[in-house]
Amino acid sequence: MSEAAETREGYPHIETLQTRWADNDVYGHVNNVEYYAFFDTVINRWLIREGGLDIHAGDVIGVCAESHCTYRDGFSFPDDIEAGLRVGKLGNSSVTYEIGLFAVGADEPSATGWFVHVFVDAATRRPAEMPPQLRESLERLRSGEGGS
Repeated sequence: MSEAAETREGYPHIETLQTRWADNDVYGHVNNVEYYAFFDTVINRWLIREGGLDIHAGDVIGVCAESHCTYRDGFSFPDDIEAGLRVGKLGNSSVTYEIGLFAVGADEPSATGWFVHVFVDAATRRPAEMPPQLRESLERLRSGEGGS
């Protein structure tokens, strides 16, 4: 992850996500596995809204090839989380996202991570080139232009 991504200003897209009662574990904080769901949610909302990804009938889908999370601080229900998203690396059929999870209004992330998608043909599951609208939306996250 780049140094610029270590603060809120390093993420061209910020989206608020809500925690759920079921996210808390017996220790009273959001369980570590839920952070990956937050990553998946902010990424896929972007791909659907900005990239035009059709998750039900599209020719190309994204599958997770690799993911990682570093935990720095915790969240508890009913906290809202501000998820920052950027693209660290963009290939022909793959993309590495960098994500920061922030307490509302915080400049330093409570967790950071990365997530690699490989785009594949929906029928054959073989790597496929990204559709133009999808690639353009990911370029905006790489160049810092941002979006919704």
